[in-house]
Amino acid sequence: MRDDERDSRVTGVGVIDRAVAILDTVERAPMGASELARHLGLSVPTAQRLAASMVKHGLLRRDRHGRYHVGRRFTSSGLITVAGPVLDDLRARTGETAAIWVRRGDHRLCVACAESEAELRASLPVGSRLPLAARGSAARILEAGDPPDPAHPERRWLESVSERMLGLSSVSAPVRLNDEVVAALCLSAPLSRVGPEGPGHQYGDLVVAGAERIEKLIMSG
Repeated sequence: MRDDERDSRVTGVGVIDRAVAILDTVERAPMGASELARHLGLSVPTAQRLAASMVKHGLLRRDRHGRYHVGRRFTSSGLITVAGPVLDDLRARTGETAAIWVRRGDHRLCVACAESEAELRASLPVGSRLPLAARGSAARILEAGDPPDPAHPERRWLESVSERMLGLSSVSAPVRLNDEVVAALCLSAPLSRVGPEGPGHQYGDLVVAGAERIEKLIMSG
């Protein structure tokens, strides 16, 4: 990074300045902690500590070679933009609530939703925040990644039946970007409207198709 570029990003808040410098650097060329340290004039332990914290908050992601890239948190705005029509279509085809969930630390956050118009419906509006420990198909997708179910690697979806809330079911599929799960597309329905074979059998293929459509829209955007 040139000196004039570095100076233009200095605010006097050291941790923030360093975090922004790391983001600027990996946006141009993914690199590991040692290379980051050399490039930015940091000690290797400092670079490792900052990068690990940024990964935890979704600001960076680390690939299988140990290189850091810009993280999933920066995909949220684009994700919300492209997901709306997909959620509306999924609701129209099923009559049930469709939503996009993203991971925020040990929680999941609803960033987009198309609620069912039925009087009895699953209702978790945009901004809803739930602990991953509360379970449900979207939580397990965000924890497990891809494939979502190691016992059935051919499946792209996971289902939940009365797992988080009695009488509620859901089926979710991962939304991936650059080989990383960045969100879960979830369709939720009262068990009273789900067939005996479960929500996965009834809606799984539609949810997977919706997740794949969102992936393509993000990439083309």
